[in-house]
Amino acid sequence: MRLLLSVSRFRIGTIQHNGILLPFNHCGISQDQKKVNKNEARSDADVIGNAGLRETLVWQRDDLHHSRADWLAEEVPVALVYNGISHVVMMTTPKDLEAFAIGFSLSEGIIDAPADIFGMDVVAGCNGIEVQIELSSRRFMALKAQRRALAGRTGCGVCGVEQLDQIGKPLTPLPFTQRFTLAHLDRALGQLNQFQPVGQKTGCTHAAAWIQPDGVLIHGCEDVGRHVALDKLLGYRSQAAWGEGALLVSSRASYEMVQKSAMCGVEILFAVSAATRLAVEVAERCNLTLVGFSKPGRATIYTHPQRMM
Repeated sequence: MRLLLSVSRFRIGTIQHNGILLPFNHCGISQDQKKVNKNEARSDADVIGNAGLRETLVWQRDDLHHSRADWLAEEVPVALVYNGISHVVMMTTPKDLEAFAIGFSLSEGIIDAPADIFGMDVVAGCNGIEVQIELSSRRFMALKAQRRALAGRTGCGVCGVEQLDQIGKPLTPLPFTQRFTLAHLDRALGQLNQFQPVGQKTGCTHAAAWIQPDGVLIHGCEDVGRHVALDKLLGYRSQAAWGEGALLVSSRASYEMVQKSAMCGVEILFAVSAATRLAVEVAERCNLTLVGFSKPGRATIYTHPQRMM
């Protein structure tokens, strides 16, 4: 899946392939990592296939005297910088960063549409990555006006929000235009692992995917952060003609997962795990159908069951 927005001039020790940012100037590599990587000649395919991964040495309980190679998921600080002003820093898996920036901007109400972003640079360094976003003047003025209320809001909570009434966003109630046949849910669940190549090797990522009405997953994203995985998918969805369907996330459903989905017009959200009480309340108010415990042969519908068949 390629973003329609042509962005990113990669600089400072990075290579790009199919939207994946691959920093290769890692600072502070451990001696064990040097042993693993020493004298290894890897093809481009090997490097691309291991985006978001780092090889290391570990010791297992059954053999404490000998180390063996294993994989770790990368967790890299990524700053979203709007017109030169740093807005938020997130810990992410360093791929699909353009989609993440667009999805976060949409789900946080910073932009109304991807067209509000005029350009984007992804700049990597030793301390992390900056996604430098050029906003339209109108949206940047709105962001500055809201900046104090938004400052510190992260993808995993409300760190830095100063007052209780700053939590949550006004959400326009969703229309009732979509239905989903629960018999197709099991088909979707069986495909989710395909969109977690880092997770398959590390067991360390969350996934978010778009389910078509027939149960086929048309696209998915993974990240060490569940909210980031969701934002990445929402970014791709904003520029693709996927049509009707529903969101499937591999995690629990917090109120922010519901809020982000509703902000982007998603009517149905399936979560593999449970939903929180606040998530259910927000879903009820904004007309989103929230389904938890989405597992083979099982689903718990918390709100607006009329969309389910």
